[in-house]
Formats: sequence, C-alpha cells, structure tokens
Amino acid sequence: MTHEEQIVRAVKKVMPAVVSITAAKDWQALQEAARKLAPLGFPFPEEMQDMDGQAPEGIPLTDDGKVRLGGGSGFLVDNSGIILTNRHVVADPEAEYTVILDNELSFPLTVVANDPIHDVAILKINTEGRALPELPPAATLAEEKPLELGQTVIAIGNALGEFKNSVSTGVISGLSRLISAITDMSGKQERLRGLIQTDAAINPGNSGGPLIDLDGNVIGINVAIVFGAQNIGFAIPIKKAVRDLADIKEHGRIRRPFLGVRYVLLNKRIADRFQLPVSHGAYILKEGVPGDHAVIPGSAADKAGLKEGDIIVTCNKKRITEKETLEDMLEGLAVGDEVRFGILAGGIRRKITSARLQEHVEKAPSNNRPVP
Repeated sequence: MTHEEQIVRAVKKVMPAVVSITAAKDWQALQEAARKLAPLGFPFPEEMQDMDGQAPEGIPLTDDGKVRLGGGSGFLVDNSGIILTNRHVVADPEAEYTVILDNELSFPLTVVANDPIHDVAILKINTEGRALPELPPAATLAEEKPLELGQTVIAIGNALGEFKNSVSTGVISGLSRLISAITDMSGKQERLRGLIQTDAAINPGNSGGPLIDLDGNVIGINVAIVFGAQNIGFAIPIKKAVRDLADIKEHGRIRRPFLGVRYVLLNKRIADRFQLPVSHGAYILKEGVPGDHAVIPGSAADKAGLKEGDIIVTCNKKRITEKETLEDMLEGLAVGDEVRFGILAGGIRRKITSARLQEHVEKAPSNNRPVP
C-alpha cells in the first residue's frame, strides 16, 4: 500500500466520527456581558448598544434566534454519544452548544466534565428524551506507545468554523512541548504540558478535532497554533483524555491529585533576590492576598509538615527545575500516591516521606492549579 493510500484509508476510517460543535447565546446576554467588561477598559461596541433586544442584521443566528458564536470540532468515542473536544471550545457556561454529526443530524450537548489541566472536555449528546439514533462508528483511540519524530499524522476538523471535515497532513515535529495558551473566556493563560507538535495545518475551528496516525487511530486532540508562525500546531496526547474517560466511568468525575502549596520556581535571579542557598527548586511562598496560605490547611502538604519558606528541591529523587517543574513531576501520579520530597528548611536538607496526595476539590484554594 502506498503512502497516499494509507492516508486515504485512515481518513475514511475516522471521518464519520468527527463532529462540528457550535455555540450560541442570547443577544441580550451578549449585551450584558459587554457592559460588564466596559468598566475594565474593553470598548462597548456601538452595534451592541441597541436596547430593543434584537441582534442587528448581518449577525449569524440559529434557527431559534440566538447569536451563533462559532465553535470547534470533536469526535465520538463510543456509541452512547460521548464526545471528546477541548475545554475552551465549551468554556462559556451561559452558551448553548450543539453537535452536528457527519450525517448532518444535530443535537444539543451536555458537558459531562472538564479537565482544567489538559484543556479536555467530555460531552454527551442530549436527545432531550428521544431515543438516541444510530450513531456513526466511534473513533479508535490509539494504544499508548512511543510516538516518533517525523511520523506522519493527519489533522481533521471544522476549519475556521466553515470548512467542515477539513483534512491536513504533516509529521510530528516535536514531543513533550510546553506552551501558554488562553483556555477560557476570561483570557487567563494556562500552561499546557507534554504536547505533540506538528506541521499539519491546524486552523481556528480545528480545536477539539482528532490528530490521527496512518492506521486511523486518534493519537491526539488538536488544541492550539502559534499565531505569526508557519506550520506550528499542537495536540494533546490522547492518553490524557483516556485517563479522564476512565475517571468518569469509575468515579463519575475527573479526579485530580492535590498537594496544596503555593510556590515560586527558583532560578539564579530569584534565588539572589531572596538570598536563598540554592537556585533550583520550588520555594513555598504565599501571594500576599488577605486570607491566603502558602500551605493549604488540611492538605497533603500540610499533613506532611511542609512550611512557608521551605524549598522543595527534589520530588521522588528528581531535581526540580524551571524545565522540569514540581507540577510536571506530579503529572503521572494518582490520588492516594505517596510522594517523597527532598527539602531545604532553614538551610538544612531533610526528607519527607508522608505526603499522600489528596483529591483536588475545585472550591479549595490551590497554588499551582490542581496537579494532573
């Protein structure tokens, strides 16, 4: 089989499972959101100042009169209507989301769970009490195996929100990449770790679509591009979403272990500023906000005896640096795992072996985002 024939076969295998996701919102809700942003320095668009509750002509609307906000892509992962996409595709809690299947049928969507660490969302088709129709075959998720630089990959998605099921090909250009990306409606940036870099064209609207190998198996979820660059796109390794799906199946929610410290990653400049004895590690330090804690009371870190001013220099015997952070090292651990730290407290090195990771609770304050 030729290389071209492999690509065509792979696309045919996964294409029926690829879906488009659209978002819509009431015009009045959009007006109110714009007014709230105006005092913060965001301009209040002239066309939004109309108070009659009707969207101006030329703005795309849904069949029920809501403003169409765009959307992204996703893909079916089982025959019960579970869909994987990016969290930022469904980030607005006030918007209504609709899935358009490969056969042009459309249904409302329910957000089952969001993974705030990896920008993954798990959705479910909502038939509103009707029987679920026969769905296209679900995408096959790749087994966990090493990816190779130069390996051929194929990206599929709803490019620019207009060109449905666009296909682009390329290679894996890099592995274990770290980027900062805007992943919610507030504009807050999050650090996404362990990403697959590819030169396969990924455009706005492709977010949430599958990145597949030549066997037609999903190896990643398209997530981001670098604006101003050429052919630099990123995908979340599918193993992270597989873990989320397993949590949902077993526990009914995504579980994330939580250490419970606020810290600053050390380098020479920061170490000199605080007159610290080492220039690497995680320096436990609160932010100075009233009521803030450097070590969250009752957390795993608190129970392990960690204190503000301690420097965590190693985690499970690995040295903590700016390139390999504490959060990176806790990445593969699970709730209940015991972690061994090497710390400096008052300039004296000692080890703590009793830090047992707890489950993160969203309402609890945290330092470094709940650790995956």
